[in-house]
Amino acid sequence: MKKFETLSYLPPLTTEQLAKEVDYLLRSGWIPCLEFSIVGGFVYREHARSPGYYDGRYWTMWKLPMFGCTDSLQVVKEVGECLKEYPDAFVRIIGFDNVRQVQCISFIAAKPEGY
Repeated sequence: MKKFETLSYLPPLTTEQLAKEVDYLLRSGWIPCLEFSIVGGFVYREHARSPGYYDGRYWTMWKLPMFGCTDSLQVVKEVGECLKEYPDAFVRIIGFDNVRQVQCISFIAAKPEGY
C-alpha cells in the first residue's frame, strides 16, 4: 500500500473530519485550493533516471484557489464536485499563505477505491 503525503496513513476521512482539517487551514489564515491527479497521485520515474527528476510531481488545479473562503463546507463541497467530474482521481487540499507566498499544508482529501 503506497503512502502519498500527510494523513495518507489514516483511513479515509469522514466529511466531519475533513471539515475540521479545513477549519484549521482557514483559522491559520491560509487560502484553500484543490488539486487532483488521475495518474496515480504519487511521484514515479518513467522518462528519465537523472537525480532529482520525477514524473507525476505536478497535480492539476481544480478551478481557482478559494480566495475569501471562510466556510469549510464550501471546500468539502468542491471536493465532491471534483470527484463527480473525475471519479477515479486523487484529490488533495492545499493551503497557501499569501503573505509568505508558500504552501503551508497539503493532504489527500479523497482517493480512488483500492488505495
